[in-house]
Amino acid sequence: MFLNYIKGFFVKKSLKNNLGNQKNIDFSKNVQTIGLLVDESSFNHSETLIKELTLQGIALENIKIVAYSSKFRKKEMYLRPTFGKSHISWNGEITEDFLYEFVNSKFDLLLSYYNEENIFLMMLTDRSKAKFKVGFASVDNNLNRLMINTELENYKLFVSELFRYLKNIK
Repeated sequence: MFLNYIKGFFVKKSLKNNLGNQKNIDFSKNVQTIGLLVDESSFNHSETLIKELTLQGIALENIKIVAYSSKFRKKEMYLRPTFGKSHISWNGEITEDFLYEFVNSKFDLLLSYYNEENIFLMMLTDRSKAKFKVGFASVDNNLNRLMINTELENYKLFVSELFRYLKNIK
């Protein structure tokens, strides 16, 4: 318990040092690829969220999802790539290949689908090389370019508001 607190402190410090280093990227073309970062500790409807995104015209093979579980167990089988606290080191370095690949993918859009500040999810959001980042208004405003103020369980409203705003940006 105490070691997790200290680890969170060092990861938060690393995040604060890197937070202001975002580049301005021109978001002018259509959304083709989406990275989806989900906190499955508090949201259990990832499949229906993906279905909502496909209803908006995004191909299923162009949506890549990574999930976070606060109670990650190495021996348990997960439906999608899932990580826990143990996959990020004390100094904020990613120790798992699928996370490193996800962060370095150049998505057109990164959806940070978590509404509570979780230092491990925020670290991945910050390090992502996505062109445009979208998240909830209840999370740190410096992470995402677009913040949507909805409830976590209301994923249909989140997706409809997202695509409504994206049409106005272009």
